[in-house]
Amino acid sequence: MLYTVVGVRFKKAGKIYYFDPGGLELAKGDHVIVETARGLEYGEVVIGPRQVPEEKLVLPLKPVQRKATEQDAEKVKENRLKEKEAFKICEQKIQAHGLPMNLVDVEFTFDVNKIIFYFTADGRIDFRELVKDLAAVFRTRIELRQIGVRDEAKMCGGIGCCGRPLCCATFLGDFEPVSIRMAKDQNLSLNPTKISGICGRLMCCLKFENDCYENGKRTAAPTVGREVVTVEGEGKVVAVNTGKKTATVLLQEGSGRTLEIPWEELVEKE
Repeated sequence: MLYTVVGVRFKKAGKIYYFDPGGLELAKGDHVIVETARGLEYGEVVIGPRQVPEEKLVLPLKPVQRKATEQDAEKVKENRLKEKEAFKICEQKIQAHGLPMNLVDVEFTFDVNKIIFYFTADGRIDFRELVKDLAAVFRTRIELRQIGVRDEAKMCGGIGCCGRPLCCATFLGDFEPVSIRMAKDQNLSLNPTKISGICGRLMCCLKFENDCYENGKRTAAPTVGREVVTVEGEGKVVAVNTGKKTATVLLQEGSGRTLEIPWEELVEKE
């Protein structure tokens, strides 16, 4: 069975959730008000109306309440300002209680039904007294959520070793497991400082770029050490660039010269 849904995202690089458009004419880029487990939320339609099979959905689907108005957008801006004030207050309370925790971010739900404080810490923290203090100040539901270093990097953003904004903070909706095997398959140095992101964990790009290397293995990719014939003479493959589909060949003419050649231009030496 097929259901008509729209995909809504609440943060720039957040997870996409499906909702029932509820008879509203919605398009990609529209802002909407929806009801979630946390209360009313303001989100952006990033996937326009489409039909999705039942097995890919978590039923029952909640309907989109309505399109967002200019007043809703203003309220979101006001909440962002309140979040900055709440951040300062919470930091003061943490310092007053002497808790070994690092506050990362504060998030107000659209209807201010709940305020969520995200923090990192080395171990478990008894923050019951802190919650009481915060509830007395803000007079609403308070949630303190401990997050990991990858989530911290996603929230704070930054520049990776490649010189570009962090993938997790710009387009990756979910974190996926990354293994050292992926770095080996991509012929990367196994030096932890070179294959780790600013969060200290293995770089996310090792995962989403891995498919490219897997596909390369299933094609006519030459192997390192293979003797080949090029337009400039015989040589040996010393490196393979799967992304560019080229191979670096060391010519055997005695000069030690190397060439970077597309795979399809190589001929195996018989």
